[in-house]
Amino acid sequence: MARILKDPGFVHLHVHSSFSLLEGALKVGDIVKAAAADKQPALALTDTNNLFGALEFSEKASGAGIQPIAGLQVTVAFEAVDPMARATQQQSGSANIVVLAQDETGYGNLLRLASRAYFDGPLGDTPRVSIDALVDSASGLIALTGGTTGPLDSALRMGRAEIAATRLAQLRSVFGEDNLYVEILRHGLDDERRIEAELLRLAEVNGLSIVATNEPFFAKPDDYDAHDALLAIADGRLVSDDRRRKLTPRHGFTTRAQMAELFRDLPDALNATVEIAMRCAYRVRTRKPILPNFGVIAALDAAAPDVEAAPPLDEPAELRRQAEAGLDFRLAQHGTAPGMDEQVYRDRLAFELDVIVGMKFPGYFLIVSDFIKWAKDHDIPVGPGRGSGAGSLVAWSLLITDLDPLRFGLLFERFLNPERVSMPDFDIDFCVDGRERVIQYVQERYGHEQVAQIITFGTLQARGVLRDVGRVLEMPYGQVDKLTKLVPQNPANPVTLAQAIEGEPKLQQAMEEEPIVARLMQIAKKLEGLHRHASTHAAGVVIGDRPLEQLVPLYRDPKTGMRVTQFNMKWVEAAGLVKFDFLGLKTLTLLRYCTDLLAKRGIIVDLASLPLDNEATYLPMKRGETVGVFQVESAGMRKALVEMQADRFEDIIALVALYRPGPMANIPVYCERKLGRDAGNEASWYPHEKLEPILRETFGIIVYQEQVMEVAKVLAGYSLGEADMLRRAMGKKIKAEMDAQRDRFVKGCIERELTKSKADEIFDLLAKFADYGFNKSHAAAYALLTYQTAYLKANHPVEFLAAAMQLDIDVTDKLAEFRQDAQRLKIVVEPPSINTSGVNFEVHEGRIGYALSALKGVGRGAVEAIVQARGTEPFKDLACLARRINPRLINKRTLESLVAAGALDAIEPDRSRASAAIEPMMKMAQEGVPSVEGMTDMFGGIASADVGLRIPPHEPWPMADKLKKEYDAIGFFLSGHPLDEYGDLLGKLRVQTWAEFCRAVRGGTTSVGRVAASVLDRSERRTKTGNKLGIVILSDQTGHFEAIIFSEGLGQYRDILEPGRPLVLQLQANLEGEDVRARIITAEPLDAAVARHQKGMRVYLCDDRPIASVQQRLQVRGEGEVSLILMLDGGDREVEVKLPGKYQATPQIAGALRAVPGVVQVEVN
Repeated sequence: MARILKDPGFVHLHVHSSFSLLEGALKVGDIVKAAAADKQPALALTDTNNLFGALEFSEKASGAGIQPIAGLQVTVAFEAVDPMARATQQQSGSANIVVLAQDETGYGNLLRLASRAYFDGPLGDTPRVSIDALVDSASGLIALTGGTTGPLDSALRMGRAEIAATRLAQLRSVFGEDNLYVEILRHGLDDERRIEAELLRLAEVNGLSIVATNEPFFAKPDDYDAHDALLAIADGRLVSDDRRRKLTPRHGFTTRAQMAELFRDLPDALNATVEIAMRCAYRVRTRKPILPNFGVIAALDAAAPDVEAAPPLDEPAELRRQAEAGLDFRLAQHGTAPGMDEQVYRDRLAFELDVIVGMKFPGYFLIVSDFIKWAKDHDIPVGPGRGSGAGSLVAWSLLITDLDPLRFGLLFERFLNPERVSMPDFDIDFCVDGRERVIQYVQERYGHEQVAQIITFGTLQARGVLRDVGRVLEMPYGQVDKLTKLVPQNPANPVTLAQAIEGEPKLQQAMEEEPIVARLMQIAKKLEGLHRHASTHAAGVVIGDRPLEQLVPLYRDPKTGMRVTQFNMKWVEAAGLVKFDFLGLKTLTLLRYCTDLLAKRGIIVDLASLPLDNEATYLPMKRGETVGVFQVESAGMRKALVEMQADRFEDIIALVALYRPGPMANIPVYCERKLGRDAGNEASWYPHEKLEPILRETFGIIVYQEQVMEVAKVLAGYSLGEADMLRRAMGKKIKAEMDAQRDRFVKGCIERELTKSKADEIFDLLAKFADYGFNKSHAAAYALLTYQTAYLKANHPVEFLAAAMQLDIDVTDKLAEFRQDAQRLKIVVEPPSINTSGVNFEVHEGRIGYALSALKGVGRGAVEAIVQARGTEPFKDLACLARRINPRLINKRTLESLVAAGALDAIEPDRSRASAAIEPMMKMAQEGVPSVEGMTDMFGGIASADVGLRIPPHEPWPMADKLKKEYDAIGFFLSGHPLDEYGDLLGKLRVQTWAEFCRAVRGGTTSVGRVAASVLDRSERRTKTGNKLGIVILSDQTGHFEAIIFSEGLGQYRDILEPGRPLVLQLQANLEGEDVRARIITAEPLDAAVARHQKGMRVYLCDDRPIASVQQRLQVRGEGEVSLILMLDGGDREVEVKLPGKYQATPQIAGALRAVPGVVQVEVN
């Protein structure tokens, strides 16, 4: 190291990482590795207008023995920005410079500049700071003139030497000659060579030093093509476009030797890099948590700045006051747990308060309690608790949680261990509709400058980067789309391109056969994982004890204007800020919707006071009927509920904890013991008789981490704090820690009259369960939400399902599932109607009214306009509707969706006629035809409002088309089903409905059957063995269902397993709990199966005009005979004509013939 410091030769001072979004192609870790490989003693990171990676870079560089230099490439507006000018004109007065922190003051100014770049201009504008802002923040900074995009180079390239001189003079006046360096770059560009002499001259005449930089954006020359594609992606241009920004292969991360050779004629420029590195002695460091001050109320300070400040709040005393008062309130409301008196609660409260105060966390608890109380006071639902915080009695007393920890055996030490100081961490669930309001309150309470959300970064992932690169390489969209779909989509565990290529022979083949595909993959693999954009984290909020700009750089969300930290979740906490998680939980919103619907009927449900032993709540759980119930909707959960015959709140807690890989194996044991199938062996359930009180609730099975802690306390004399340390050690599986804990545990057990062998046996048992034991505090709090949703569904199913549908109003699959569940419960879901439906799902006399805004292609604003126009007077007909709607809010597509969904059936039952009327209706709406309502005709009735609405000729819709359009608009079949047309013919085929098949499978009478169904969707994925697996979504009149088909069958039947096709399927099924899992054995088009059983059709005509249309629809030959019956003399006489040849006589063709004007009836025989 001494030798390196003596002769470093060169230090990189102008480097871009991938945090220079869509500009840099180097990850921070890769930059550090490259520098370490070249034995570079120091290194600066200077991303464009941000310090996103500053702390991460500092930690990783120093960890590799490299001196990190905090820096920033910042855009400076050298002229006042005219907000009315075009963006290009605004940018012409701006250029980039590099600023590096010499000391702590300099880093503070870096923070200020990086923040002001986003906040000083209009929302969404290009980040920049004014030259005046530089004046205010120059202390402690060294500046470089920015190189290629800097004020000197850009002016000189345009031949404007006078502008270059002026801007250099401005910078010199800001930074002084000792802290400003003229940057020289050599990438072999003509422009660089042409202006270098003038740069050297400007430096000399102004008494400034020069400095050599390379401004690397990627690692090696080989990465140039990939980086060039990245720049094209950023600009929205094509790689072939010569007018866009381009760099050179020499913009890579050069070695010291390469730079020494490149600048051997300018040794001063090289020496300056080392000189600057030696002057920049400050390193960005992590900090211990800086707790915000609860006593500061920004709103009051701002409202009365002249009022003498109140003395600082005694936070420990305030915490004790609020907690004691809160406990009194809780006990008065709920009483004590069985077998406990108030003194037990007060002793526990005093113990917890002493720990919290001793750890200096009173302010944290007060802050969390304050914003939760505010939310509850303002009618915003808050979750009962999340994580280990539910184990705190102080939290329950402060209304932070809603579960009595003593009643359910929850431990404070699992949350806050008095023997191991660590930050408490309350994750708070709020109703999604109210979460933003709570954050706004916190901003106002503590000051906008001291509150921010946390940044998060989107990356170029496998599928997305393929599409991006394919676009800039000008590859056909269809080709790129096909390749992209060969990459597995798994958001929970994303597949890399390398993994996708390795596992997909078609990708390998395409790369071998087409050079452009090989190039696409090569570039995409290099860009994969780079940062693509910045956004705001969904939950994290930080509160500081001072303006956050003094601690971390800030970013402004370009969409919302929200203040956001430039450090992400990991690094913002490392910087010392305390994070609070404001999570949006849809279940809370569901509960609110449901109780609001009940309140409209005068039924008030207080969720906090529900009895936990309501029998009606548990009955559907025992049957596995839990669609829409929080946490227990999945097939596995439903199966476990049925097997468990869950009938108490403790069963729900246990199921939440057990239903995970590992402990899931204990579910059958739990069920056997609970249901008395292991009666008489109770003594063998417990490893030791002293453990029965601890494990009785879970029938001898160690389910919770808290049980591990209690066992250590009872058998080995651990304090609960020590027991938490034991639990952590067992979870980490570090041998040295485990050996030390074993010695401590065994010794404690022996002192309490256990044998060494028994102590070792129990320690091993605990170690096994501690590895996957669950936090009971979290399980109990979330089990309460499960119970609340189950209670509302069991006792108020109509309102519950309406609320569930409203919550998932944009999720078609969920709406279909809830509608199917409503059918099972014999609850009517009314079809959408222009005259009765509202904006939202509603309840009318025990029926669910379908929401118009749930229809596809119908926006909420349009629906609100329709409902407002309707008022209390229903629409009479199409013209009445046309005259009353606002064409600026309701467009053609809106009307098309309403017609397709049947929402206009009340005013025009013929959907084909209503569809044909859309253009005239829009014309009438735009012309604003005066209303003729109330005008009477010559017969004394109300004049038809269709007067003036000229509807053009139109083809009627066959039933199949009508239902397809309805499905496309609603997402499921509501007024009928495509199989309805087949009627009794399905009986001839001896097929079952899906419901009948399921009953037979559940009854154990069969596992194979024939079912007729329509295909809704088909997807394919690859199994672990590499074979294709088809997943087919199907539907019949009794519901939707899913079936799988293995690779061989998929290859055979893929062409007919297409959406919209009615099929006859041979299914094989097995039972998982109450769920029937089906596999397709064979598949056949339903029409083909029907044709084998049909003799023909008889088509009745009122006259000869429909004959041509009938002939058009009888194009497909088959085995059926067709006769035309012409009805004469008003139907008194019939003439039958048998058509020559044979035709396909299926219900679908019959349906198409029925839709022909003049066809009276079609009989299929």
